[in-house]
Amino acid sequence: MRILITLTAAALLGACAIGTDYKRPPVDTPAAFRDAPAASGKPLAELAWWELYRDPVLEKLVKVALVQNFDVRIAMARVEEYRALAGVANIGSIPLISAGGNATRNAYSTVGPTPFPSTYPTVNQSYTPNLTVSYEIDFWRRVADLQAAARAQLLATEYARETTRITVIANVASAYFALRTQDRELAVTQRSVAAREKFAVLTRAQFARGVVSALDLTRAEANVAAARATVSDLQRQITQSENLLQVLLGQNPAPILREAATEGALLPESPEVPTGLPSALLERRPDLRQAENNLISANAQLKSVKASLFPTISLTGSLGSTSATLANLFTGPSKVWTLGLSALQPLIDPTRNFYQVDAYSAREKQAILSYQQAVVQAFREVSDALAARQGYAEFERAQQDQVKSLREAQQLVMKRYASGYSSYFEVIDADSTLLNAELQLALAQQNNLLALVQLYKALGGGWQQVAADAPKAADAAADASH
Repeated sequence: MRILITLTAAALLGACAIGTDYKRPPVDTPAAFRDAPAASGKPLAELAWWELYRDPVLEKLVKVALVQNFDVRIAMARVEEYRALAGVANIGSIPLISAGGNATRNAYSTVGPTPFPSTYPTVNQSYTPNLTVSYEIDFWRRVADLQAAARAQLLATEYARETTRITVIANVASAYFALRTQDRELAVTQRSVAAREKFAVLTRAQFARGVVSALDLTRAEANVAAARATVSDLQRQITQSENLLQVLLGQNPAPILREAATEGALLPESPEVPTGLPSALLERRPDLRQAENNLISANAQLKSVKASLFPTISLTGSLGSTSATLANLFTGPSKVWTLGLSALQPLIDPTRNFYQVDAYSAREKQAILSYQQAVVQAFREVSDALAARQGYAEFERAQQDQVKSLREAQQLVMKRYASGYSSYFEVIDADSTLLNAELQLALAQQNNLLALVQLYKALGGGWQQVAADAPKAADAAADASH
């Protein structure tokens, strides 16, 4: 008993957390993002996704996906799992109370090797209810560190859910922009088919008059067939893109209702907005906060394992009653109780405990490196997206100039052909070159939009607004299901 008292006093006087408290590891944060444009106003990542994309069809699709997408729903279920595990960990800080009881009836032999006296009752019975309380005194914060680790894991899972939501928004926007680009390509190609058919009719009439050769006629008809084949292939791509979008919405393949493609831009031009400071990226991107909470959990687990090397001190007590008859079960003389203080020091196979410390130390090192790697990768993703945004924007402007010039050239060639100054091959070449340039312009616009999507995602934009917009998303999903 004196040893237990000494241990308790020493623990009370010198109780402290075992191990080093968590500190965010150092990371090399640049002063500004590479190739970031000079702009003023609200940082891009602080814009809500519906403010950035500004398309009513896309807005509805994203809202439905945030409710019905399977990846989002799986991530939400995983949060529920870790919330329950955190609740299990919290039980360690409260006393464990158990209740029990037993009733026995025994019969003894009167002719055995040691028979009972004839006056002794051969049948006895007893009733024993009891209540037991046990509580671990967390001197070394072993239980507290386990709880901290569970809370950090819960936070990491919640940030993983937000990362999934950002990814779903980006995937839906990318798939929608690809679909709208295919709509544009289909409209351009159908217009080319109509123009080539008219030209084929003109060539057929000229062939009948002997103005052009049979070679010119067959080339004209082949040109029409090639454009029609492109139309069929684009229709296949559009159907597959619609199916992809519906799966992202958590729905079966079906058409996507939208407006017809136009000659204008796919979406209103977004203004140039600042990217913000790189240091803010550490707080803004949920995947970085997920990595940091994984590190916090690893640190807490290591401290808990170190605390396991020290004695576990527990208070135990029980209160009950024992009686041979039910009538006397809860009377004063039948009461029984115990109260104790115990200390358990692990002694068997102590080397295994030290190996556990080494293993969890290695896990903490891995978590530190994973966090630092995630930060560097995040800076790279922002820089890549900025470069893509700038490069594709310049490419789109140049492609627009090219299309404008080629349209003028085609009109001149057609006039010259009608007057007999240009050959049939010049007409075919001008038409094919213009069609290819218009298709390239549609792809350039798509790439420019996709670069904006990737930049917004790389900056961690919009995830704070996702939670605030959850009721609207649920309403949109309900409307879509009717």
